[in-house]
Amino acid sequence: MVRKLAVASLLVIAGMSAMGQQQPAKPKTVGGASASGTHHNGSETPLPSEEMVNAFLQQTFGYDPQLTWKIVSIKPSKAEGLAEVNVQMSSPQGQGGQKFFVSADGKHAVVGDIIPFGKHPFEAARLELQKKVTGPARGPANAAVMIVEFSDLQCPHCKEANPTIERLLKEEPNIHFVFQNFPLPMHNWAQKAATYADCTAKLSNEAFWKFIASVYEAQAEITAENTDQKLTELADKAGVKGPDVAACSTQSEAQAHIEASVDLGKSLDVNSTPTLFINGRPVGVNANNYDALKQLVDFAAKEK
Repeated sequence: MVRKLAVASLLVIAGMSAMGQQQPAKPKTVGGASASGTHHNGSETPLPSEEMVNAFLQQTFGYDPQLTWKIVSIKPSKAEGLAEVNVQMSSPQGQGGQKFFVSADGKHAVVGDIIPFGKHPFEAARLELQKKVTGPARGPANAAVMIVEFSDLQCPHCKEANPTIERLLKEEPNIHFVFQNFPLPMHNWAQKAATYADCTAKLSNEAFWKFIASVYEAQAEITAENTDQKLTELADKAGVKGPDVAACSTQSEAQAHIEASVDLGKSLDVNSTPTLFINGRPVGVNANNYDALKQLVDFAAKEK
């Protein structure tokens, strides 16, 4: 849905809705003067300056002294002719990311996401996932429907959504399901939990699913100070040797595997967790949208 950027309250709500679960974009330095960026096809896109973006944000949000912002990146979008601006918004209620797109003439902006278009808009993502997923999987490899989840084990929304996903997989056993770690940088033990999960999967695929379910349940008990202790205990309870998992989690191979998973998500514009891809179609998931997910799975199976 396209929303008018002039309505400031909508932008605030959109920015805060993903609080605690959104991946900030990598920063790019842009000077006071206008600049340009190059698309993959060689075309140039005029980029607004940091000065211009800050002036716009001041006019839009300056009425609220408790609301602050930080420009995270200004870069060409995937859609030729549009600049993508990522901003981190902060208020006493928390933080959230906001993305908007600026036209080449610098006179208009649109809030939302750039989505693929065409007769088969999700095919490119489906093929990329089919080729590059490396996470633990369950269900038949040759299934008509492949679901890939990008998740953060410290993310409360992922915990809330997990029963919905488990129900879907139980009632649709022919789905091929792949779990990809996507730890968010604002979570202080998510990266370590991802490496523990990765190492658990190397020892036992069955133990992996038990491990991530137990981590979700123990989120409130895990802190930055007791992360290793708690995760080692949970790995033990899942059916593998916790000390072996702990040792594995410190190895560069485990770290590199998580980084590759995050990079894959970013290449598909994943910026929040949990994000599902149903045969390449990006879909949000929560505790209340089982019926919608079921319809999407049935539709994907027929289309396939």
